[in-house]
Amino acid sequence: MKILAIETATEQCSVALWLDGDLRERTVSAPREHARRVLPWADALLDEAGLVRADLDAIAVGCGPGAFTGVRLAVALGQGMALGLGVPLIAVSTLAALAWQAPPGRVLAALDARMGELYCGAFIRGEDGIPRRLGDEWLAAPEAVCPPEATDWFGVGSGVGILAKLDRPPTWLRDFDATVWPSARAVATLAASGEWPSWAPEAVEPAYLRDRVALTLSEQRVARSGG
Repeated sequence: MKILAIETATEQCSVALWLDGDLRERTVSAPREHARRVLPWADALLDEAGLVRADLDAIAVGCGPGAFTGVRLAVALGQGMALGLGVPLIAVSTLAALAWQAPPGRVLAALDARMGELYCGAFIRGEDGIPRRLGDEWLAAPEAVCPPEATDWFGVGSGVGILAKLDRPPTWLRDFDATVWPSARAVATLAASGEWPSWAPEAVEPAYLRDRVALTLSEQRVARSGG
């Protein structure tokens, strides 16, 4: 199985190539350079492996939630490549790609969604390394975040760093790693696991969780005043 994976939902940009269990990846923190890096990196990884795009069996993308522009970019590039090659597109949750990097057990994956909110997903990461989602992913203010069975969770992602700094940090958060970012390596691994279905490219949609990208002017004034 040969899968090219793209993850650009955060400031971290990464592209990975899965070749029957062998993984190659390019990644960098470059918030405004995703669009110019992804395709050259993809071609470079294929070239290093002695392959061309036509050799690929599938394209995988981190479909969000995350930054609107980054999520749109990954999905659009993935759709274009998959359509052009006639291969399926595998859409993997960006939060699942975070949870993949946690220890086995209950995992709360959270990203800073700006505007005073977090993107959250609750998972069980099994001994096989695959995080399985517990219910729908959601958007919430930090103070309102509460996973199911609120005890003994490991947190990953920028959002849990915000939770840990609350005046009253959640008692259900036993430990966390706020330095972890979703990666194309994780997207490729999850895509190859078979836990995430293949789609016709045109059927894949970004997972935004929010339909606005910014506060209104009046909301910004309220936020600044603390009222």
